[in-house]
Amino acid sequence: MERIIILPLDEVEREVLDAIASGLHEAFGADVMIGGPLPVPAAAYNPTRHQYRSTAILWLLERSAEGGQDRVLGVIDRDLYVPELSFVFGEADRLAGTAVISLTRLRQEYYGLGSDRKRFLERAVKEAVHELGHSVGFGHCPDRRCIMHFSNSLADTDRKGPGFCARCSGTRARRAV
Repeated sequence: MERIIILPLDEVEREVLDAIASGLHEAFGADVMIGGPLPVPAAAYNPTRHQYRSTAILWLLERSAEGGQDRVLGVIDRDLYVPELSFVFGEADRLAGTAVISLTRLRQEYYGLGSDRKRFLERAVKEAVHELGHSVGFGHCPDRRCIMHFSNSLADTDRKGPGFCARCSGTRARRAV
């Protein structure tokens, strides 16, 4: 991977984007660039669910990608879903080299709890690393502390460490060769 391009969809706080950029650089060792905001595609919104279909966002990101070895991460502050699930924290497309994460359910306030800014930023970084891991070919890991473990709840995300487990780190090293 040569470069990671972060593209906010609509309004995303710069502090959040900077934290994600720093975490991605640390996890992947790639240069990270924050691009200008993209509009949220109206066609992605499902009025019945009051959510945005993440796959439609990935299609937009694919059209915005420059190709090559770059990876593109969209960051949106709207609730995302795929038809099979009630929500997703994010989704990735390995073939296109794109991923998207939602910030909405990473905030404790979404669940009626008090704000915890530090924990929110940690969650955003973890989900960004996780989804970009999928974009380079990683599957879900059975190790609950690994960044590539599937998160179905905030507790799952909080349990994860900030990086790859030994097995995934070995896979990552082999992929880099």
